[in-house]
Amino acid sequence: MTDKKNKNLFYLHELSDYKVADHYPDVRDWEVKDSASRTIGKVDGLLVNKTAERVVYLDVEVAENVIQAEHEIYSVKASEGIHEFQNEDGEDHLIIPIGMVELDTENQLVLARKINYETFSKTKRFKKGNDINRDYEIQVFDSYLPAKTDESRHVKDDYYNRSEFEVNRDDS
Repeated sequence: MTDKKNKNLFYLHELSDYKVADHYPDVRDWEVKDSASRTIGKVDGLLVNKTAERVVYLDVEVAENVIQAEHEIYSVKASEGIHEFQNEDGEDHLIIPIGMVELDTENQLVLARKINYETFSKTKRFKKGNDINRDYEIQVFDSYLPAKTDESRHVKDDYYNRSEFEVNRDDS
């Protein structure tokens, strides 16, 4: 849980003075598809950073098939710098940076074309209702984009000023 005083992310429904902008669709309850069009889950909430004054993450309720996906947690040597974890029972939500998806408004789909099913199955999840802290954000960001890992980028005030946090739309 996050210290309420230092809370960084808020669900849109928690903020009475925030709403989805008129020119953007409300994607809550939209299905999320991975790079191979496999179902990952559905959008359960929108996470706002008040400093950035916008939605920066989608909270996704993960589909049961992703939760049950098998992967070998010890298949990578610790010397290679990759450390895995196991999700606990009840951890059935994950976050996706808003800029890492495209919105297919015609079909009401969220398309994560840059993230594959295996990555989603290995991504650290959380229990609905838990606050999101920066450590969790970093774990998730690094699981989606390990090549972009740069510790200095994780502590700067402009953390959300990068393409991974900018909305992409596909109005086809």
